[in-house]
Amino acid sequence: MSQQLLARAANTLLDPNGRALAAAVQWWDLPGLEAGPWPVAVVGEGPPLLALHGFDSSHLEFRRLAPLLAVGHQLFIPDLFGFGFCPRPIGGPYGPGAVLDHLERVLEQVLARSGASRVGLIGASMGGSVAVELARRCPERIERLLLLAPAGLTGQPMPVPPLLDQLGARFLSLPAIRQGLCRSAFAMPDRDVGPAELEIASLHLACDNWAGALGAFARSGGFAGCGTPLPPQPITVLWGQNDRILRPPQKRAAQALLGERITELENCGHLPHIDQPTTVARIWHG
Repeated sequence: MSQQLLARAANTLLDPNGRALAAAVQWWDLPGLEAGPWPVAVVGEGPPLLALHGFDSSHLEFRRLAPLLAVGHQLFIPDLFGFGFCPRPIGGPYGPGAVLDHLERVLEQVLARSGASRVGLIGASMGGSVAVELARRCPERIERLLLLAPAGLTGQPMPVPPLLDQLGARFLSLPAIRQGLCRSAFAMPDRDVGPAELEIASLHLACDNWAGALGAFARSGGFAGCGTPLPPQPITVLWGQNDRILRPPQKRAAQALLGERITELENCGHLPHIDQPTTVARIWHG
């Protein structure tokens, strides 16, 4: 189902960057994971760079940034385990541990296919916490990190009780709620959010067992408190001045943890790679 859905998206998505990135997806078999194959978008040539999307999102989140990073890098964008267009077997272990176990196998394949010994790493929103966890697990394989509005670096896991997790998933599937969440992620939603953005924000909901996997992840408590201790690699952090997803207490806690690593971008919301992809690419390329 996921493969057919994404193949169709490569021809029909309203956003041309989205169509191009969907068409760049490869389906990988990963040793030790039997439910695959697993989707990984691959674009560009050069040193490998791994990009990780946020909660309830997909590789398509990087549609505007990918063409800019592909100049000088081979960019690998997997869908995280339990998210995007990944297979979601019934009863799977949907939680942070499973996300990281899957990602370690992806990383092994990236290194093997690129012939490199280390990769650059970019993580957006929840993907920022995933990136930090992965960098701690594999310090010799990660060269440096760029975190985009990272979520989950501070705080404590808050598992959602059974039954409420499924109610939450159904709530998130409502068209009006999807639209509201999409708009809240942009700095200027009246200007920037239209049918193309709403289509990409909701496309993966049609994947088999989307609600079941999302509910199981919510029951796990998700990623929280992942920033302590910070990994040893160089870290750069970008977030938006107009971010309405990261609340002020979250920003203050992250500021205390990250300090001068943070650069705040004007006229930018929770998605610097969508609102200001040219700026993000420039900062990554140095």
